[in-house]
Amino acid sequence: MTTRLADIAAHAGVSEATVSRVLNGKPGVSPSTRQAVLTALDVLGYERPARLRQQRAGLIGLIIPELTNPIFPAFAEVIESALARHGYMAVLCSQAPGGVAEDDYIEMLLERGVAGIIFVNGLHANARSDRARYVRLIEQALPVVLVNGYRPDIDAPFISNDDVASLEAIVGHLAAMGHRRIGLAIGQDVYVPTRRKTEGFRRAMAAHTGLPADEVESLVVNTMYTVEGGQAAAAKLLDAGCTAICGGNDIMALGAIRAARARGLRVPEDVSVTGMDDSLLTAYLDPPLTTIRQAVREMSMAAVSTVLDEIRGARSPRTELLFRPELVVRRSTAPVPAAPPPARRLSTVQEG
Repeated sequence: MTTRLADIAAHAGVSEATVSRVLNGKPGVSPSTRQAVLTALDVLGYERPARLRQQRAGLIGLIIPELTNPIFPAFAEVIESALARHGYMAVLCSQAPGGVAEDDYIEMLLERGVAGIIFVNGLHANARSDRARYVRLIEQALPVVLVNGYRPDIDAPFISNDDVASLEAIVGHLAAMGHRRIGLAIGQDVYVPTRRKTEGFRRAMAAHTGLPADEVESLVVNTMYTVEGGQAAAAKLLDAGCTAICGGNDIMALGAIRAARARGLRVPEDVSVTGMDDSLLTAYLDPPLTTIRQAVREMSMAAVSTVLDEIRGARSPRTELLFRPELVVRRSTAPVPAAPPPARRLSTVQEG
């Protein structure tokens, strides 16, 4: 028993007395330390005491952004089902403005003794966010998998959509129909997916349109990943004479369609609009939306497989697994109109 306690203590980075307190269910141990000891038990192949088995119960945390964007419930559905087939239950934590913060969710999950956590578009996707929260989990040997928003400074497995390829495919499709003044309505530049989509847009515009780099930059408008953000960005791009607008996601594309119709423009006869994600109902919009389909099922299954491997002690590669998206052409795009909508003077938006 002394040897076992010493092994567990060394792996968890705590004292043998602390290990004993955790195994005997004694108070006075923080949730993070308790989780480090339990994870060490699992990794070293020791069986948990009976009193701790029910708490373990195959719980895996799943932290996702707000549920108002249909792409995130789609991820949650596949991940939950896949975990259930392996005897695990997902503890779903969804974030909303003004709601529970990611750090608070992490503490709650640690208190419940989860065996691992899957983050979908979490704070890791913000290039300016502090990586310390993830480093702490990794140092505790808690298996974590991060979906979308690759950060080379976080030593964990990543599963991502190929955002660069996504915009290259969309712009290539529009350019093949004669569009040259193609605008990008996208969210905040602090996010890794935003930066990658913008890079894909730049590359494709250089390859297909011949527009100068500074002019291409003027056709990128950063706002918010919302309907209202898409509408505001599209208004500027229409002022700039764009005949096609790429939405940073499907929600922003809806805003772009709203902006076009507010000016009496028809989609796609007067202006083409595309989205990204191929979320629920995009095929049933008016018009059905041309978009990029994220490999939600494949990415979700890879995330589940990776976290389960980590729980079993098999170290997954600390790199990014990129999934190539699929262009889905519907009826929101058409050849460039013979007489493009007249360019208006760029409007000034007062923020604050």
